[in-house]
Amino acid sequence: MIKTLWNLRIRLHVFFHYLPRLLFKPRHFVLLIRRLNLLLGKLQHNKFARVGKGVRLDLYIPSYPGKAFFKACDKFRVFDGGKLPCTGALISITNACPFACEHCYQRLDKGRDTDIALLVDAVKRLQTMGVCFFNIEGGDPFVRHERLKTLCAAIGEDAETWVNSTGFAMTAESLREIAPTAIMFSLHSADPQTFNQFMGRPHAWETLLAGIAVCKECGVPFAFNTCLMEAAFFDGTFEHIMELAKEMGACLVQVIKPKPAGAWLEKAGSMFSKAGEAAAIALINRYNLARSYRDYPPVSAQILEEAADVFGCTAGGTDRFYLNAKGDVQPCEFLNISFGNIAEEDFGVIFERMRATFRHPGACMLCEEEAKRIHQLRIQHGLDRLPLPPELSRIIYENWDKGERTELYVKAGYMPMK
Repeated sequence: MIKTLWNLRIRLHVFFHYLPRLLFKPRHFVLLIRRLNLLLGKLQHNKFARVGKGVRLDLYIPSYPGKAFFKACDKFRVFDGGKLPCTGALISITNACPFACEHCYQRLDKGRDTDIALLVDAVKRLQTMGVCFFNIEGGDPFVRHERLKTLCAAIGEDAETWVNSTGFAMTAESLREIAPTAIMFSLHSADPQTFNQFMGRPHAWETLLAGIAVCKECGVPFAFNTCLMEAAFFDGTFEHIMELAKEMGACLVQVIKPKPAGAWLEKAGSMFSKAGEAAAIALINRYNLARSYRDYPPVSAQILEEAADVFGCTAGGTDRFYLNAKGDVQPCEFLNISFGNIAEEDFGVIFERMRATFRHPGACMLCEEEAKRIHQLRIQHGLDRLPLPPELSRIIYENWDKGERTELYVKAGYMPMK
């Protein structure tokens, strides 16, 4: 019942928010409301939950009814048949990290951290383009606190800022200085010993607990992301993580599907069987939709959101992209190719080059489909680092197949299926 009421409230608020703005353009108004209703319909597999002062409908959509939420809605105010603006960006500010996670997609992202002024310039330009959700990561951002503080200050209050961290080097003072919307901690097991082994350091669990304590002291919401193999949805691992997330007071749990990228690049293709995917989806839906699990935090799962009948792959600036610590503009963190480096070329030029390649969201998970070719090119050219440089990346994206166009954007009237 509560979710039904939130759906009604949001629809009414959106209706009256845009009515005066499009009063003299009735066709545009009707089309916008139709598109936003389609979007809301795609989010019904999620559990709506309070995060701070707002209500969260999805991890990558800013909380309702904040300013950033309506900026995200503005994405659908493109009526000339043009490409929708990007609303989310994942930005790494440093490669520095005290841990050695076995799945790390940055394992081969070697090189010096780019000039922070270049990242600040990119962030400011992205905000004028419509980006309203920034996910800041490393390495661990708190290891380079001054860089983190500078970037967060540049983002300001017009967008949400979530910061990924292990808890390392986080203090109450440093957290208050950056004032993020939320902190996202990695939690890949509820067992301290197993967690330490996965993170590659014996003090990982204690570091996590210390970071959570700092968040609670400062009143900053925190969430968990968890990268789980297929077996975790059969042997109780996922359930134990959810119990711990509930006990600790996490506002959300993100389930990251293991990807063949970085340290796991050679594991080409999907790392889940069809049966494994079905089991994971059933379990996640139980926690999100069953009344008996209403006291647990919501689960945001890539395995659900990447489905062709939800959002598909929205990489490449369709809805999100990745800017790594060296300055490489990548379609996403799991697709180890580069469209250019902001230390060598204007960010806007690189960004539009990438967006032109990703003209529409597709049903194909390119990170899984192209991992083998990316790995082969890396070995063939004797590269000791990723992503592939732009000239080799072009070999990958010039002739790839992004699959069927995503249903949401077709029904919203932006493009035909073919």
